[in-house]
Amino acid sequence: MSGRWSGERRARAALTFICEAGKPDLAQLVRQQGAEEVWQSLLASQEQGAWPKRARRLEIAPLLAAAERCGARLIMPGDGEWPERLDGLDHVEPLNGMAGSPIALWAVGPRDLGELCQSRLPAVAIVGARAATHYGCDSANELAAQLAGQFPVISGGAYGIDAAAHRGALSVGGPTVAVMAGGLDGWYPRGNSRLLDQIAGECVVVTEIPPGIRPTRQGFLARNRLIAALSGGTLVVEAAARSGALNTASWSLRLGRPLMAVPGPINSALSESPHRLIRDHEAALVADANDAGALLTPVGEHVELPGVKAVRELDGLDPELAAVREAMPSRGDIDLDSLSVASGRSAAQCAAALIRLDMRGLVQQTGPQHWRIRRPRHPAGAPAGG
Repeated sequence: MSGRWSGERRARAALTFICEAGKPDLAQLVRQQGAEEVWQSLLASQEQGAWPKRARRLEIAPLLAAAERCGARLIMPGDGEWPERLDGLDHVEPLNGMAGSPIALWAVGPRDLGELCQSRLPAVAIVGARAATHYGCDSANELAAQLAGQFPVISGGAYGIDAAAHRGALSVGGPTVAVMAGGLDGWYPRGNSRLLDQIAGECVVVTEIPPGIRPTRQGFLARNRLIAALSGGTLVVEAAARSGALNTASWSLRLGRPLMAVPGPINSALSESPHRLIRDHEAALVADANDAGALLTPVGEHVELPGVKAVRELDGLDPELAAVREAMPSRGDIDLDSLSVASGRSAAQCAAALIRLDMRGLVQQTGPQHWRIRRPRHPAGAPAGG
């Protein structure tokens, strides 16, 4: 372990165990003096503050061993995997008493975090309500699936919009990053364990909270600033008047990154915040993935999102085919009798239309008389049009 953990790396790991995330004074002190000197000063201090007390009691070796057992690696400034976008946090005004780039990050997963966040086209954060509606989840899922071939998708691994965005990216083999509010030795929420296992197995899960520490309210607020800082822009899909997504949106504005919002039904409380952001000219209205892609793309460049083009190609379908295709659910499959009722066509008409839609690659059969919409799939890490 001593060969892998240099003094500076070991000190940064120790500081994540004893210091709360997002403390601007600590971030500045570490930038000025180096983590090793700050750590040694805390160890030598006779003060009775929380950090010196914790430093004197900390046994770092078993904690580092526990981190290695759960597959967590430490990423710190100067590492090739360190996302330089995080440095923007050192130059913004505090929000809720938080600011400053993290002392270090803990990560699991095979993908390189810096590579995902620092590519020519930036990552996009997709955030929103936990208690999301079907409309919100479908929107987040579809937008993530269409964007992920070009723009890695970042979210917080929570229920609702976060989970829908991660699943949308994974459904097309696109990269997605889950940013956690607690340690990587136990997933939160537990109901998303299967999804987070998949992200950790195929992409990357990251946090500034060390293993063994459970999520707290402050941890979630600190997590939100990382989501905004790792991305090139933030897209809000459904959020109530008081929402963690608004905290992420505020960080995006502080960092000077594009803020986007998806409009929703006017009679839904979850449309209140996206509509306010659009009305007050804080966020750009996003009606499809092309809108978001244009805001995320460097000036003078153009990115074509084939997934959006494929959806628009439905306009050229025979009206009978379009009626059957549009009656199908956006997720899951449907049996022939139910599709007949939903489309207003006979079962025979639906069966004939499904065969023609299948030949066009727009639907696929999942079992006897069961069909679902076919989504475009792309190799992991490849552009959506590749």
